[in-house]
Amino acid sequence: MSLPEPVRPRDPVNGTRAALLDVAALAALLGLSTRTVRRLVDAGKCPPPVRLGGCVRWPRATIEAWIADGCPSCRKWRGVAR
Repeated sequence: MSLPEPVRPRDPVNGTRAALLDVAALAALLGLSTRTVRRLVDAGKCPPPVRLGGCVRWPRATIEAWIADGCPSCRKWRGVAR
């Protein structure tokens, strides 16, 4: 049984891939619930978000690099600057 292709969030204005992902878009990309994504972030197992005022977003490039590295714990991953 193969897994379905993940949803690729698009910018509704011009149809391009969004540079910043909200929690719903990140959850869809990972195939997880939004609650599970929040738990991963709280546990340090997912890259930390960027906070823009009251908004929480993840840079697409950071998430793609994290996935390409095999989704390691971010406490040990060098792709995240703390």
